[in-house]
Amino acid sequence: MRDQERGRRRGQGQLEVEVLAALHEAPRPVSTAWVQERLGGSLAYTTVITILTRLLAKGAVTREKSGRFFVWTPTADEADLAALRMRRVLDAESDRKAVLARFVTGLPPRDERVLRELLDQAEAAEE
Repeated sequence: MRDQERGRRRGQGQLEVEVLAALHEAPRPVSTAWVQERLGGSLAYTTVITILTRLLAKGAVTREKSGRFFVWTPTADEADLAALRMRRVLDAESDRKAVLARFVTGLPPRDERVLRELLDQAEAAEE
């Protein structure tokens, strides 16, 4: 592998997003080999299995036995996966209130407005 190719590593979570995107394009539940091929075939089969297994543990995909192999189906999209990662980060912190406060105060005004609208909608739905 060339040095330039080694330097172009995917960021954390990027492979999961790419696998989910491939699964969303699938016409039906698909095999690991199908996902591997859809991603360009440059990833090892074992790497694709590892990613799918991690997504399964996160509840982002399901699998079912089809003959000797598993076939995979998405249950989440990219936004679901990002939200899950955000919740996991928050759950790992001891002072949730402080983390949320810093998150909100660090938002640009437009994002803060969107968040306020979403919270208002959620509150109205609970009533």
